[in-house]
Amino acid sequence: MNSSFYFSRSLSEDRPVAALWGCRLATGARSCVVKEDDDFLEHLVLLRTICLGAEARDELHVVAVDSKNASGEHRPVPIAALRSSLLPMINLKGLELVPPVTFVLQCGAGPVYLSGQRVTLEDGAVSETHEEELSEEDGGDEDDDGAS
Repeated sequence: MNSSFYFSRSLSEDRPVAALWGCRLATGARSCVVKEDDDFLEHLVLLRTICLGAEARDELHVVAVDSKNASGEHRPVPIAALRSSLLPMINLKGLELVPPVTFVLQCGAGPVYLSGQRVTLEDGAVSETHEEELSEEDGGDEDDDGAS
């Protein structure tokens, strides 16, 4: 059984396609693989939230991501350590992964829920989106400087 899901919606012809994505990690399914698509477009997985399910025991739950690093090796890297009585949920910002990527429950019985977005970018959309974000940040700084 595949515990991953996503819902897709095209924003427009000129903008990326964003899809709500999520998976469940637990004793029965300790890993979730987000596969790459064979459509010659660039895809990203934007991980936003990792949270424990209501029935998770008060034990340490460690979630790791296994993806190719810069030298092409696969090494799982822990990205969250959750415990229901201390830290049952985290919100992430800026964690962008290129499929294929595997999420692994290294420690704990779960359930642990991961959610975020899958984004399909057209050629050039990555740099345009990044440039827009930078110009918005710079524009906010200029407004602050002008008010001083």
